[in-house]
Amino acid sequence: MVIVDDDSLVRRALGAYITAADGMRVVGEAEDGDVAADVVVRSAADVALVDLRMPHVGGLEATIAILSSSPATKVIGITTMATAEAVIPVLRAGAAGYLVKDSSPDEITDAIRAVHRGTGALSPAVSGQLIRALQTAETGALRLPTESEKLSAREAEIVRYLAAGQSNGEIARSMHVSEGTVKAHLSNIMLKWNARDRVQVLITAARFGLVSFR
Repeated sequence: MVIVDDDSLVRRALGAYITAADGMRVVGEAEDGDVAADVVVRSAADVALVDLRMPHVGGLEATIAILSSSPATKVIGITTMATAEAVIPVLRAGAAGYLVKDSSPDEITDAIRAVHRGTGALSPAVSGQLIRALQTAETGALRLPTESEKLSAREAEIVRYLAAGQSNGEIARSMHVSEGTVKAHLSNIMLKWNARDRVQVLITAARFGLVSFR
């Protein structure tokens, strides 16, 4: 895990959360986006937690540089504010997740585990911003799903829980099914929609008008 943030206190706090979690360790830090990619490559980090607001080279540029230099690394954007203007570009650049800095330690470590598994992760507040943005004319008009893209009632229910920011375990408890069942449904949704992760599922769901935040 590499932490990229210009605030040393934030790096220290995030580092404490991560090192306290089972199976995680911080292998590098960067105080600005201009050195982030070098640190990631040198440390061979699986995941990079990248602040989006830094004084010289910001998180968006750092994300692009990291993924260009180390495509296998999963990037999670993190910042104090979840605005559509910040969320959409970093996800389009290839970030696998996006968190706000007031996320709890468990939310942060759960997100790291999720992106490491390849499932993607968004804070609930970020999910709302993403969906609201994608429902505007600027980010793509709504369209109807084709026959092959249509979801079952169970799959549509899972997408709605996903849009509320719930984890697989939380969805399973809400639906009174096993977590394995939720994962199987999510895999089927991703196959139908040609989506690589949960983030892409949300983007597609928003464009189909299946989820909304009023």
